[in-house]
Amino acid sequence: MISEGSCDTEDWSNDAENSEFRGTIADHPDFDAGSDAEALYDAMKGFGSDKEAILDLITSRSNAERQDIRAAYKSQFGKDLIDDLKYELTGKFERLIVVLMRPPAYHDAKEIKDAIKGAGTDEKCLIEILASRTNEQIHNLVAAYKDAYGRDLEEDVIGDTSGHFKKMLVVLLQGTREEDDVVSEDLVEQDAQDLYDAGEAQWGTDEAKFIMLLGNRSVIHLQLVFDEYQKIAEKSIEDSIKSELSGDFERLMLAVVQCIRSKPMFFAKRLYKSMKGLGTADNTLIRIMVSRSEIDMLDIRECFRLRYEKSLYNMIQDDTSGDYKRTLLKLCGGDDDMAGEFFPEAAQIAYKMWEISAMTKIQLRGTVRPYQNFDPASDAQGLRKAMKGFGTDEDTIIDIVAHRSNAQRQEIRQTFKSLLGRDLMADLKSELSKNLQRLILGLMMTPAEFEAKMMKKAMEGAGTDEHALIEILVTRSNQEIQEMCSAYQNAYKKSLEDAIASDTSGHFKRILISLAQVHLHSSCIQTLTHSSYFVLYELIFYFNRIYIYIYISLALFQLTKQFFIVVDLVLSSKKIAVTCVYFPVRSVKNQPSYFADRLYKAMKGLGTDDRALIRIMVSRAEIDLFNIRKEFKETHDTSLHEFIQGDTSGDYRKTLLILCGGED
Repeated sequence: MISEGSCDTEDWSNDAENSEFRGTIADHPDFDAGSDAEALYDAMKGFGSDKEAILDLITSRSNAERQDIRAAYKSQFGKDLIDDLKYELTGKFERLIVVLMRPPAYHDAKEIKDAIKGAGTDEKCLIEILASRTNEQIHNLVAAYKDAYGRDLEEDVIGDTSGHFKKMLVVLLQGTREEDDVVSEDLVEQDAQDLYDAGEAQWGTDEAKFIMLLGNRSVIHLQLVFDEYQKIAEKSIEDSIKSELSGDFERLMLAVVQCIRSKPMFFAKRLYKSMKGLGTADNTLIRIMVSRSEIDMLDIRECFRLRYEKSLYNMIQDDTSGDYKRTLLKLCGGDDDMAGEFFPEAAQIAYKMWEISAMTKIQLRGTVRPYQNFDPASDAQGLRKAMKGFGTDEDTIIDIVAHRSNAQRQEIRQTFKSLLGRDLMADLKSELSKNLQRLILGLMMTPAEFEAKMMKKAMEGAGTDEHALIEILVTRSNQEIQEMCSAYQNAYKKSLEDAIASDTSGHFKRILISLAQVHLHSSCIQTLTHSSYFVLYELIFYFNRIYIYIYISLALFQLTKQFFIVVDLVLSSKKIAVTCVYFPVRSVKNQPSYFADRLYKAMKGLGTDDRALIRIMVSRAEIDLFNIRKEFKETHDTSLHEFIQGDTSGDYRKTLLILCGGED
């Protein structure tokens, strides 16, 4: 049988085990294959089976050791260990244990065989395996496929796929990517220019050039090419692929780029998508947890925590059950939410992401633009006609308001007043109701008026919506905050600073007031270290998580002029010790991702946070809602359009969908 090496040999961002072991499953000390085979036999003989003993033994042995156990089991008992495990175990637990007992190359071969057999094709499985494996792993996979099924893997892939997707898969199946010591410095600029000329610089796309370069150049070489491409195109290679390619070919090329940037982050995203929402993609979960447990699971855990502010361990715990869950948790190897220690690899990845973000000049795109042939008098009269008499023509109101820019809506307000002597806002308020009313009125306000209204709503009543206060004050520019403060004073005859002071307390109050005043403090920070990795450590705060988020943002803003997210917290009695890594939130590059996550949280689960939904859809419609849509689709595997459609109804939904601007 073919055995796979315990590590890849990529750069730090791909498989950091080239400098140290980064898996969670290693060779067992004092390993004895015969003794282990006997222990497994005893665990399965008689009535029932000792599942805990089976999972404890198998998850504490490396794959090479499991192969020795399997051979010893055959020689001692004359039986196939995998057959006995299949007989004794059931369900997902059985699938997971059996996968652990297979050599990696043979498991990859089986996964690909299952992906292409039958009526349909599991393209995501093909993409994940072939985009992420090293040359050696590919060669072992091809040989294992031939040995297990007596067929040629390349021929089977060709027979089941088509077009450029097929061509790129065939290139990857050759396993001929240049090794990482091959970096042709004189070709870096040329390759970057060739990629630009093949896509952005011409009408149509030269897919062959993308296939040749991304399928054959070394990882380190391509990382340099991507940096150079950024300078030439003023956009990332990922953004160009999204705009130039489509379908499975686009998804494959993005996966290749993501693996070149960081394999651990690629797998962290795949794991998150396998467990989020209703149901679990168990095949994907099992495949990744098993295949990476001896390679880079520690790095995947760190990337997972970095991106999703939740440990992989906790997500597995919440999404699975029984012996299946216990086995997965063994492979995971630990709970990072309980760690409180600094992970240098995560810092490197965070810093690399920050560098990419800082150099990227993304084109922010809204979904609402100025209406051509705009006539404020005609619109004002159209709105008046829609509201007078018996009943209200909501369709006309929605059609006019949602298809005009905010500047045009302000002209309509003025014209409505001058032509008809009436207050348009008052008329709309009397004619509309509930969420539709709140949404239409929000669109008709100036941005400063709307933000002031949202701040007022966040602080009025019995409770305070701290998340809304944070979202508005942390993500708005200084000018936007100043205009909002002025609008708040005009509307409510009270300064925003005074309103915050009367509704909040302690450090949180001081932080928010500082933001409203557009100057920053960091008086409670005891120890602050600013290194090349933007690491902040040994901070002790005497308040809760939400305050830490703001305070650390402020502290790092003073050092870097960027806002950052907390990615690791450790609770200890009444204190919260923070030892973590950060990457920017307030930068232009990361805001769409931040708002995509906020929209997802506003609509997922039972009930909808309509206030947050309205606030984001209105405030971002002319700024970056198109970018937010793209981030939403990439992160959550469903379109924002579909989420709104499934979570809202009636004219309210119709208006939100117009603002959304399309279905990705």
